[in-house]
Amino acid sequence: MPLKKGGLGRGLDALIPKTRESVSGVSTGSEMSVSLSGESPSVKQIPVGQIIPNPRQPRSHFDADEISELASSIKEHGIIQPLLVKSGTRENEYILIAGERRLQAARQADLETVPAILREASDQELIELALIENVQRADLSPLETAEAYHQLVDEFQLSHEEVATRVGKSRVSITNTLRLRKLVSFVQEALADGRISEGHARALLALPTSQAQTAALHTILTKELNVRQTEDLVRKLCGQKPDPEPKPKQETPEILDLQEQLRSRFKTKVDINQGKKGGMITIHYYSGEELDYILEIISGK
Repeated sequence: MPLKKGGLGRGLDALIPKTRESVSGVSTGSEMSVSLSGESPSVKQIPVGQIIPNPRQPRSHFDADEISELASSIKEHGIIQPLLVKSGTRENEYILIAGERRLQAARQADLETVPAILREASDQELIELALIENVQRADLSPLETAEAYHQLVDEFQLSHEEVATRVGKSRVSITNTLRLRKLVSFVQEALADGRISEGHARALLALPTSQAQTAALHTILTKELNVRQTEDLVRKLCGQKPDPEPKPKQETPEILDLQEQLRSRFKTKVDINQGKKGGMITIHYYSGEELDYILEIISGK
């Protein structure tokens, strides 16, 4: 039976009301009724100059080409999804909650006003809404995501389980992402620049000192090691024997598909070795948190 992939927690649909029809980016000064659980908030045309960025925006980098493409689309079709804003501290001032890319593109498209929904939001909700929007669009880098999670845990005393519920991730995923903040600065820079992947970075977390992480990073970049080779390097540096090279095996499309489903379900590497009579499923884990998560899935808790 195919394994289903989980959706994103509450999601933007539960937090941002949708309009019954498309909203034009043209300045009309009018309002449009929308539906949200029996209430009728309105979409207002708000001057672009009165909207200030979300101070809790977890995303620090926006692709200039993507913004330009969005600006071109907005010029032709307008803004379809309204922005979400809250009242600022000054008169006629609004703080952006969600929609940073749309706001930047609207400015580039020289729009005077943008459609927006006004709602109340606490500092915690500013983080949550911006984080959920970026997570749903896969826009955040691993380190940006880790910093946003850290704000929710450190400033608002949320548990890893509570953060996981809010963004629709597993608890072990939250914990492992937060651990990226423990990487030495050189490794964080390499991850942010895209010179190594999150898989490389997570493997390096097993090294106990910053000197060891830095030395391993140099080896990874010099020899262009993949994630598996990096894991073997880390085991060697920690005094462990690397995993033996697997024997070449013929895998059917059905086995490959099932293997991928299991990897998606357990959020880790899973191998299926099929023999003439039966076979073996190997589930890999790289931390105590990952083992706990796997056991929870297997036990159905």
